[in-house]
Amino acid sequence: VQLVESGGGLVQPGGSLRLSCAASGFTFSSTAMTWARQASGLGIEWVSSISRLGDTYYADSAKGRFTISRDNAKNTVYLQMNSLKPDDTAVYYCTIGDKSDYGSGGYWGQGTQVTVSS
Repeated sequence: VQLVESGGGLVQPGGSLRLSCAASGFTFSSTAMTWARQASGLGIEWVSSISRLGDTYYADSAKGRFTISRDNAKNTVYLQMNSLKPDDTAVYYCTIGDKSDYGSGGYWGQGTQVTVSS
């Protein structure tokens, strides 16, 4: 299993970023996927999940600003982040599973840093 995140960077408050996670080594189309984040000094925080059928779920902090999507042909899951706030600064990870069991298999990407600052 390999998960490779990309798309992070430095953005001003109110800006947007699109994160990507390229997956391999498992049947992507049959698997729920999750984005989680970890701010410096804090624990892992669930952000959003997408089921194998495309149903989407968001943390309250992400609702209305973030959009998760998947492209099964490309084995890729995305996180479109708009109206970014300084509190969104974190390392963002993709992992396998839904809100209830994400990461339980121990499969995580290397993460991509998102910094929201003026």
